[in-house]
Amino acid sequence: MDDRQWWKEAVVYQIYPQSFQDTTGSGTGDLQGITERLDYLKNLGVDVIWLSPIFESPGVDNGYDISDYRAINPRYGSMADFDRLLTEAHRRGIKLILDLVVNHTSDRHPWFAESRSSRDNPKRDWYIWRDGFNGGPPNELRSVFSGSAWRKDEITGQYYLHLFTIEQPDLNWANPEVRNAVYDMMRYWLDKGIDGFRMDVIDAICKPESALAVSGGAAESPFGYAGVHEYLREMNEKVLSRCDIMTVGETSSATVESALLFAGRESRELNMVFQFEHMFFDQDRQFGKWLTKKFDLPGLKKILDKWQTGLYGKAWNSLYWNNHDQPRVVSHFGCDADEQSRVLSAKMLGLCLHMMQGSPYIYQGEELGMTNTPLKSLEDCRDVEVFNAYRELVEEKKLLSHEQMMAGIQKSSRDNARTPMQWDGTKNAGFSAGTPWIPVNPNYRTINAALQVQDPDSVWSFYRRLIKLRKEIPVIVYGDFEDMLPDDRRVYAYRRRLEGKSLLAICNFSGEEVSDLDLDALGAGKGELLIANYDAETLDTTRLRPYEGRAYLVR
Repeated sequence: MDDRQWWKEAVVYQIYPQSFQDTTGSGTGDLQGITERLDYLKNLGVDVIWLSPIFESPGVDNGYDISDYRAINPRYGSMADFDRLLTEAHRRGIKLILDLVVNHTSDRHPWFAESRSSRDNPKRDWYIWRDGFNGGPPNELRSVFSGSAWRKDEITGQYYLHLFTIEQPDLNWANPEVRNAVYDMMRYWLDKGIDGFRMDVIDAICKPESALAVSGGAAESPFGYAGVHEYLREMNEKVLSRCDIMTVGETSSATVESALLFAGRESRELNMVFQFEHMFFDQDRQFGKWLTKKFDLPGLKKILDKWQTGLYGKAWNSLYWNNHDQPRVVSHFGCDADEQSRVLSAKMLGLCLHMMQGSPYIYQGEELGMTNTPLKSLEDCRDVEVFNAYRELVEEKKLLSHEQMMAGIQKSSRDNARTPMQWDGTKNAGFSAGTPWIPVNPNYRTINAALQVQDPDSVWSFYRRLIKLRKEIPVIVYGDFEDMLPDDRRVYAYRRRLEGKSLLAICNFSGEEVSDLDLDALGAGKGELLIANYDAETLDTTRLRPYEGRAYLVR
């Protein structure tokens, strides 16, 4: 443990401000609401809160289209509200990191207003402009949110690049003026006292020329282009290295090999990255998240094992099941068909993740076992990604039927993660006295914080114990990793070792009892039980019950 860092030992809690707590009756969460709930987070035991974007924004992509990086979105409050939140968080020993969204801005950002005004404007080169090809876009590069990644702007007759919505034009990081403007903005927030950044789609900020070529043909993906590392090393030198902060990059393209460049011990770039392999492995090659395959535990284990062993001693893992872009994990990898299965599988999934090496991230409501929400029609949805995909796959290309698409939306839509936090059983789950911007999940009367905080057997109490164990037992944070049953289709069992101590985690991902495994041979009979999601008095080493999870300390 010669390389201990506070951010390695931290547990991070992600807040989606729009859906956390509304104090004004507007139907939208706000900064004052987050401040009022800090004691809840302190009681849970988290060390860091990560706020999804709180900056001025038209809200086309729920705040990821920023029109002013130095202003608080009025729907969330004022700068004074932010300053109070930061002060109160620090007073409780909780650090705060912000979402850094600098691959693109809103098309309403003053920078873009200048850039599009004329071809010779000084900020023209702050964004990526190209001529069209034979009356169409420059090439076939596609947006993440469906359709072309190029949009013709009638003011100057050229096309601008937007990897996401048409209202999110990409910044031109090849221009040093752009980079310096971003670095100045980062210093502004660090001078205020924030504790780091989560960096949105940071692996896309450097575009290969083949992705931008005016050819009319296929274009190379801009995600993960090698040139990004030069920019991140410069960012580290000019900004990040001058503060003791946490940095995590969202890198959908990351492999173990590239992660060593992004976040290796000697890379001088970031502390860690979010990898997406374990979230994408069950998606259909043609239709992506809208048509997923049958869950395959050995496939999931293979990916997680690779990251656990591949980064050990060289870089740092970030651990997550949920975020604002993913469906609820208990509905995805667990079972929400009945209350008992929901509680058991939510606890098992939490144990499986939190006993691994890396920094765990909890997404708001995950600690309650919140589930996917009923999305019976497009009218129930709010996510721009849903509407774009439906238009392309159902209406235009007719590749999926309405029923197939709605099934995919129900299972995988980002709206599942964005329903309001379920605080109690009162109107709107205690989230708002007004009309919520997105409907509350109707199961809030049985799944809410008020019921769980006082219940020692709740999912919330289980997560609290998981967090406490990480602070007490170094092997959980720093130990190595070995998968004990890589090919088993039901059970994930792994061992962690450090300085003569061994941790054993055993997780039954199936809804069936498993009685053909020798748990004694794995080490269960020799260890001290640390935590389990069934009553300790009923445990034995001859069977695992449905969704059972246990962790042992073997000395």
